[in-house]
Amino acid sequence: MDKERITRQFVKLVSIDAPSYREREMADYLTKELEELGFSVEEDDAWKVYDGNCGNLYAHRPGSGSPLLLGMHMDTVEPAKGKKAVVYPDGRITSGGTTVLGADDMSGVAAVLEALHHLKEENRPTRELEILLSIGEEKHVKGAKVFDFSKIQAEKSIVLDMSGEIGTAAVQAPSQIAFTVKVHGKASHAGFAPQDGVHAIRIAAAAIAEMAIGRIGDDTTVNVGQIEGGRASNIVPDYCEVSGELRSFSHKKALEELAKVEQIFAKEAEKRGGSIEFIPDICYQAYKTDENESVVKEFQKACTACGIKSSLIATFGGSDQNKMSEHGIPGIVMASAMHQVHSCQEYTEVSEMAQVAGIVSELLQMKE
Repeated sequence: MDKERITRQFVKLVSIDAPSYREREMADYLTKELEELGFSVEEDDAWKVYDGNCGNLYAHRPGSGSPLLLGMHMDTVEPAKGKKAVVYPDGRITSGGTTVLGADDMSGVAAVLEALHHLKEENRPTRELEILLSIGEEKHVKGAKVFDFSKIQAEKSIVLDMSGEIGTAAVQAPSQIAFTVKVHGKASHAGFAPQDGVHAIRIAAAAIAEMAIGRIGDDTTVNVGQIEGGRASNIVPDYCEVSGELRSFSHKKALEELAKVEQIFAKEAEKRGGSIEFIPDICYQAYKTDENESVVKEFQKACTACGIKSSLIATFGGSDQNKMSEHGIPGIVMASAMHQVHSCQEYTEVSEMAQVAGIVSELLQMKE
């Protein structure tokens, strides 16, 4: 792999502002890159659903052998405006310290582009290839959630979107369900007539105290991450909003825990004369890819060809692979040279991106 080229490509990619639902410039750049590499590129209208400025990109290039779907996302978590890559002599790349770097997911994108350029230079034939570049992945996989998977011909997928040692791949990921509870009470003067009010914050607090929060067994977590309510210190609050999430390797258990949360809030509201609106959002469903699936074997074979030890794990994070699995496309999520993601200390290594590009290059040349 050409380390200077992959470095230039990565630096260019992270210089493009692409916060969630504002990926227009990134989509235009990647469309041009892929078309120059022989792909046909289509853009859907996912932007209409999320009031964004561009849609998911679907790219296709014919070839010989069973088709493979590669997945990456175009958006970056905040703070993401004005990103600048700082390249050090030892090959480490960081941000300037006031923004994220954007290695999540631009290290994966840069590695795939490098593999494609390398194979083009070498004039090597490749298998049929499909690429999904999604929007809004950092908003709980929202872009892939509305993508039309009937376009996809591939029966296997690899998503480049995970931290960890190169050669690591996740074969299992959880369901994630977000929830919002709108608690309604009754306002009254806190000094003159507190007895006439229905304290919405107290209802929410009592419900949260009753919840099982944190790790629930070995495979499930529940969290309350945000609570807002009240208008002034001298008013019994008539409204409170609570937001949280739960994750589980068992979708059935996730739904069961969700029902428990709703029942607790409803019980506490009824007990104190209030009411609730419970709004769940099933972000994505759990999957487990069998280790005997051909995509797993291909990944292991590609790692071996590159002199890299492969390792299969379960992850408690979601990705576009959750949606691919929901649509009957088994796959894995491979480590793609991103570290300390979702922080201003995020970094990548040029040597690792080159390793990822090498693995992808081997995968693209496989016939089966």
